[in-house]
Amino acid sequence: MSRKVAPGVIAVAAATITAVAAAPASADAIIDPAPIGANQYFFGEVTGRAGHATIKIGCFGPIYRGQHGHPLAGQTVTVLPAPAPSGDLGFTGRAGHAIGVRFPTPTAANVSVVVRDYAVTSPIPVSLILPCSGSGKVAFVPDPPSPTAHTATVTVAFVGQP
Repeated sequence: MSRKVAPGVIAVAAATITAVAAAPASADAIIDPAPIGANQYFFGEVTGRAGHATIKIGCFGPIYRGQHGHPLAGQTVTVLPAPAPSGDLGFTGRAGHAIGVRFPTPTAANVSVVVRDYAVTSPIPVSLILPCSGSGKVAFVPDPPSPTAHTATVTVAFVGQP
């Protein structure tokens, strides 16, 4: 037995199914890009990870102590707002309106990535020279600095890739 359904009902049902399918699977809040401003708490992410992350480095041949290479393309940094002070968060201070992302030495070209908006991913420059193994800290530094500003860090492991 076939039933006729009004076209408007089909459109509403299709829109509802699309909206449900497009909803995020997790309960994590989605953050729209917003300008970084003074007196705000924040944290940094390296390739989607806060706290401990991995930076993949292009290294040729067997990896040896002291060897350096360039970060592989496709890796990113992001600055996100923190709702309240807790843990190792950064604070923009009274003057901050951007975050400078600094990578550990021995990079010869100490390129700093400047982030002006929350929730916008920026590529890690492939021109950096970083260790093929070991660990370090990526610093998320309020810009301009002020006496009330506080840097956030993400500990990273450098992993050489053949």
